[in-house]
Amino acid sequence: MKLIILDRDGVINHDSDAFIRSPEEWVPLPGSLDAITRLGRAGYRVVVATNQSGVARGLFDLGTLGAIHAKMHQAVAGAGGRIDAIFFCPHGPEADCACRKPRPGMLLEILQRFRAAPAEVHAIGDSLRDLQAAHAAGCRPVLVLTGKGQRTMQAGGLPPATAVRVDLAAVAAELAP
Repeated sequence: MKLIILDRDGVINHDSDAFIRSPEEWVPLPGSLDAITRLGRAGYRVVVATNQSGVARGLFDLGTLGAIHAKMHQAVAGAGGRIDAIFFCPHGPEADCACRKPRPGMLLEILQRFRAAPAEVHAIGDSLRDLQAAHAAGCRPVLVLTGKGQRTMQAGGLPPATAVRVDLAAVAAELAP
């Protein structure tokens, strides 16, 4: 089975330093919905892995997060695609949990649930912690330059063998020609 793991904010939708707090604030990046559709049509299972510390910070509740994700599912479906699962960490940075990226817990759970070989799984993100989690889980890290991607690239310190692509559409064009 082919599996791809995507971060949400900055990869699929516009990011905000003030957090995406409502369905109205969730706005897809150009080409991202079509990219997800393209990956699905090429046989990829598409899974989202996202830190959502806004829950722990009291900025939004699980119901609102569910509504944001419902909007994302509908938008992807409207483009002819599908997201197979969404995994999220609701904890804040101080929680010291295993699921919050850069720790690999969330990705390891995805790999186990989907019975996927880590070395065959691309994990796409726009932040260093996304890439660090991918590397720690044994996945193939890919930095996209959308969202915080430009800043992440300029800061350096990327995990070994990190690929860099312009956006999710470029990743899809490469993996699902």
